[in-house]
Amino acid sequence: MFLFGNKRARTQKSAELRSVSWLHSFSNRYVVAKLVACFVALLVLMVAVKAWETPFPYRLGQRPAVGVIAQTDFRKVNPSATRRAKEEAADAVPYVFVSDSAPLRELPSQLRAQLRQLAEAPSVEATTPELRSAFQLVIPEGTAEADIPAQQELLVERFGRLKNAVATAESLNILISEFAEFLLPLEDSGLLVGSLPDDVPAPSDRITIIFPNHTRRDVEVAAIELRAVLATDGSLGSRWSHFPALVPLREMLSNWIRSRPPAALQFIRYDPDLTREAKRKRQEETLDVFDPYIKGRELVLPGDVIDEEKLSLLQTENAALEAQATVSDRGIRIATVIALLLVVGGLNGYYLAKNEPVLVGSLGRLSVYLALIVGTIAASRLLSFDPWRMQVVPLLAAVMILAIAYNQVLAIITAFSLGLILTLSTGAGVDQFVIFTSVCAVSVILLPSVNSRSTLIIVGLWAGITYLLVSTGMGVLSNHLATNPWMESEFWWDGLRGFAWCLVAGFLVAGSLPFIESMFGIVTNISLLELSDVSHPLLQELVRRAPGTYNHSISVATIGETAAESIGANGRLVRVGAYFHDVGKMLKPQYFIENMMLGAESRHDHLAPAMSTLIIIGHVKDGVDLARQHNLPKSLIDFIEQHHGTTLVEYFYRAATKQAGEHPENKTEVEESSFRYPGPKPQSRELGVMMLSDAVESASRTLSEPTPARIESLVHDITMKRLLDGQFEECGLTLSEINRIEESLVKSLTAIYHGRIKYPEQKTA
Repeated sequence: MFLFGNKRARTQKSAELRSVSWLHSFSNRYVVAKLVACFVALLVLMVAVKAWETPFPYRLGQRPAVGVIAQTDFRKVNPSATRRAKEEAADAVPYVFVSDSAPLRELPSQLRAQLRQLAEAPSVEATTPELRSAFQLVIPEGTAEADIPAQQELLVERFGRLKNAVATAESLNILISEFAEFLLPLEDSGLLVGSLPDDVPAPSDRITIIFPNHTRRDVEVAAIELRAVLATDGSLGSRWSHFPALVPLREMLSNWIRSRPPAALQFIRYDPDLTREAKRKRQEETLDVFDPYIKGRELVLPGDVIDEEKLSLLQTENAALEAQATVSDRGIRIATVIALLLVVGGLNGYYLAKNEPVLVGSLGRLSVYLALIVGTIAASRLLSFDPWRMQVVPLLAAVMILAIAYNQVLAIITAFSLGLILTLSTGAGVDQFVIFTSVCAVSVILLPSVNSRSTLIIVGLWAGITYLLVSTGMGVLSNHLATNPWMESEFWWDGLRGFAWCLVAGFLVAGSLPFIESMFGIVTNISLLELSDVSHPLLQELVRRAPGTYNHSISVATIGETAAESIGANGRLVRVGAYFHDVGKMLKPQYFIENMMLGAESRHDHLAPAMSTLIIIGHVKDGVDLARQHNLPKSLIDFIEQHHGTTLVEYFYRAATKQAGEHPENKTEVEESSFRYPGPKPQSRELGVMMLSDAVESASRTLSEPTPARIESLVHDITMKRLLDGQFEECGLTLSEINRIEESLVKSLTAIYHGRIKYPEQKTA
């Protein structure tokens, strides 16, 4: 009972400690901010993959091995039938004419002028031929000689009627007034002289007239022709009896109207723009013609190529299925997608938490990583559809960026997750997932480092070759047709297209390398090669102002690079970081011993230890400021800022302690924290190597006889001092790596201070 009871107590206490630990984590605002970033990334990722929709898996050129069966009843627009229906509807639209009543209002004044000429003429023969023709005052052609006298009498009688009708000004005004009122129906009906105008594209029985008051009227062409209008049952011919002054002159006035030139009677004009607009509107109003499809109908036969027509049919069926999905259906799908993303994200997160403390420890780095994942999925899914189908470009580019910015293991794990999510969100098969994984694996394997931009292009080339080979192999293995797959153009086209897109991804990453370095705060070997040039303005200024510091930096770079490479760290980064780590000393070079002339008095002799410490520590801040002014990358600024960590400026601390002991009456305690560098401690393995290399190189110069044993003892003492001081707590160095660094530094310093044979002096004769 005692054992069991004690065990329960221990278990309960352990659970309480765990709960307190979790509560403490959630009370940390940085932890909460990171969780919020992950939650936002999850939400955006759900939108990017459209978690509420079923993915559409079909693409042009695919050959479904088992065919495709309709999962629901639906209907699809018949393009050819719809086009014919719209064309027929457009053809049925009447031509549009615009009414213009200005010529109509001119007719009464024209009639008045000609009637005045008749009133002034003493006889028919005294009038002009045009007047006689207009008012039927001529003998018709072909009249027999026997009938000519009767026709002449008729002409005289007509002439007399006209003269009587306009004998006075009052009678003329009445006649013209009635004539103007007589023509009014033409303003609402229009008038055509003969057939349709020449600018009308084709004959038509009906037209649409738009009047000045914006009203529209469809009229029969035959009903508004001049002949029909003046007929007994026409719009004008049926009105003669309503105008007493016009009745005696009916035939002559009718003939006068017919004799007018076409322009004088052009009351409507054809408008092609309005006609086209009316036809277009009628086409839009015409309903589409649909073909019905019932559930179970075979949409694509087994082995058939999906062409544009079949793809459109499958898209219509998919849209019908989505339209029929209920809220519960969509909820189940969203929950499934969330579960999948949580599983994949959880596995990734576990790896990051265990193996990538630098990434997880920074909210900014974590946010950039999450944004890259979400952006990759969104871009890949968007570009996965026809005609581009270039989803491999963002995927491969993202994986290459991660391999450059972080490491190969993180890149390949992320590539697996991205490929899985992309495959499921686009409805692709296992073969596509195999292709994605293979291409990403090859690109990561070939990217241990980036020594030149051509490296990225070569990686893209090999990734493209892998895509072509794997795509071809998967196509052969999944071929269920009796035909030879090697003879199918689609079989090769997909692989060649993937090859081209992989090459594009290589060029894309190569071109955006400066942006990648800036966004992730890294430096590639390409940039390091450029920065390692000793002609850099900052290094040239260091040579001029502080040559001793420059020589020290060169020595640190030499031994540091070798030490970094001994543990698999980035030796080139350590070398370039060492070049710049002490640039802050150039502002006060004479306060640092390596720049003092031999035998010269030290400037620190006249300063208090605390003031000297401030000057010594100040070279870190000065170096950071100079580096930022010269736009050095963040990775190199870290070398300047962290190469001393939070170590103690031991010489001046001891001097201050000694002074305090000699003057106890001052009662001032020497605080050790005031004599420490502000830090931070080294945050990477390369920075840890840099700290040791800098310390042992400086200390080795104090050895009067730098024998191998003394060098080994010195390096070991400094290493243990830094280790016990906790300077390596945050850089990720293991004890075995520290031991290998120590061995490398001993070997390098021994080589630098190797002994030489003393040659005897030559005696003179």
